[in-house]
Amino acid sequence: MSTAPFAGSWKLISSEMRTSTGEVLYPLGEDCVGRIIFDADGNFAAQLMRPGRPEFASGDIVRGTDEEIRAAYQGYVAFWSKINVDEAKKELTYEVEGSLFPNWIGHSNLRHYEFEGDRLIFKIPPFVMAEKEITGVLVWERVS
Repeated sequence: MSTAPFAGSWKLISSEMRTSTGEVLYPLGEDCVGRIIFDADGNFAAQLMRPGRPEFASGDIVRGTDEEIRAAYQGYVAFWSKINVDEAKKELTYEVEGSLFPNWIGHSNLRHYEFEGDRLIFKIPPFVMAEKEITGVLVWERVS
């Protein structure tokens, strides 16, 4: 399938993770914000952020305190990749090329997807986070 239906910019509407016991988690907060951008060639970049992260008192990007750096890092997800789409299975796969979290680089990811009007819904198959099996649903809305 062409990647054309994905092309453009999308803002995060909701991000919800569930454990195998049904517990609902919001790793970047219930009010998490984010953008994903796809180009016509299938290049993909994603950034998600916890709002309200504390500013560095120094105002210098390389001179944060340990606590400031920890809050900044733990409150942000960023990566880029190229996508492959299987329209018959409604699956999107990508191998992370670059990421704020180095362990993701080279890691392959699968997302089940569906379009509902101007919304794109990603369903994340089970994965392990904080020693718990998690599934996730992220809802994105096309930015005009």
